[in-house]
Amino acid sequence: MASLKELRNRIASVKATQKITKAMQMVAAAKLRRAQEAAMAARPYAQRMDRVLANLGGRAAGQQGASPLLAGTGKQDMHLLVVCAADRGLCGGFNTSIVRLAREHIRKLMAEGKTVKILCVGRKGMDQLRRDYSKNIVETIELKEVKRVAFANAKAIGDNVLARFAAGEFDVCTLFYSEFKSVISQKPTALPLIPAKVPTLAVAGDAPKSQAVPEYEPSEEQILDRLLPLNISTQIFRALLENAASEQGSRMSAMDNATRNAGDMINKLSITYNRSRQAQITKELIEIISGAEAV
Repeated sequence: MASLKELRNRIASVKATQKITKAMQMVAAAKLRRAQEAAMAARPYAQRMDRVLANLGGRAAGQQGASPLLAGTGKQDMHLLVVCAADRGLCGGFNTSIVRLAREHIRKLMAEGKTVKILCVGRKGMDQLRRDYSKNIVETIELKEVKRVAFANAKAIGDNVLARFAAGEFDVCTLFYSEFKSVISQKPTALPLIPAKVPTLAVAGDAPKSQAVPEYEPSEEQILDRLLPLNISTQIFRALLENAASEQGSRMSAMDNATRNAGDMINKLSITYNRSRQAQITKELIEIISGAEAV
């Protein structure tokens, strides 16, 4: 059995840890509100862009000379996976759930004989994937110095993807991130980026109520040439914002559980300490009484 000094040291150590987890929980709660508002604000813009793509892309996808970003290269031999995770840990299963979905996709593609390349956004995703797929990781982008994600950060990643596509490094690109549902619920999501996933009008929530057909100026091809690259950066920006909210929500829940567990551990150690101290005092009293009787 541990000595009283060891038990006191353990109780003090757990209390210090409990203060840290409680502080991290409060910080995550403060950051969560801002991140959640940013994620919610980005959704209408991305959904509206989906509606425009549904209108334009549906008619242009089957035409000759359609943009490769919309129609693809005609092959599906090389795949680029953009895995967005966090740069920091202590956020529960947030990073693991995203990486698990990416691993399943990688194993499926490799079983089909496809070439897989991985672009990691966030150090924690790279740390987990490099154990099995270090040779497949082409680049890692860290955003740990970025306090608040801006569109410029997403555009830099989008330009990176577009440059690799223009160089013929891949045929299909898929984005992995965690969609924020609530503080205790985050959904790992795989979103096709290239070729662009063109939603139907019904899915986009823009089912026509009349037979009117909109006309665009300039031409539809010119709009798509500008809109499709912008859509990639927009979807990446939305993924980063969703990830930021999901990360803080998951960290808040994880630190709350850690604080509760620390409290339970302190109670158990305190009971053990009191019992040990009581037993030691009782033993000393018995020794004193026995010595007095012997005299």
